[in-house]
Amino acid sequence: MADTWLTTLITATPQEGFELAIKLARMGVKYTQPSAEVRDKLRPIYGEDANALIASSQVVATNFQTIAAANSYWK
Repeated sequence: MADTWLTTLITATPQEGFELAIKLARMGVKYTQPSAEVRDKLRPIYGEDANALIASSQVVATNFQTIAAANSYWK
C-alpha cells in the first residue's frame, strides 16, 4: 500500500474526527489483511459476533481519543 491517504489528524469538527477514527480502524484491517477476498469471507463471521463488534468499537474509540487530542478537543 504505497498510497498516502493520511495526511493529517486535524479535522474541523468532532464528527469529522469520528469519521476519521472509523477510517483509521478500517485501514488498519486492510493493512493487516490485504486480501479483499479473505476480508469478505470473514465479514459475515465477525459481523455476528458481539465480542468482535465490541472490540472494533474499542479500536474506533482509541483512534477517536488520539484524533481529539490532536485537535485540542476542538476548543
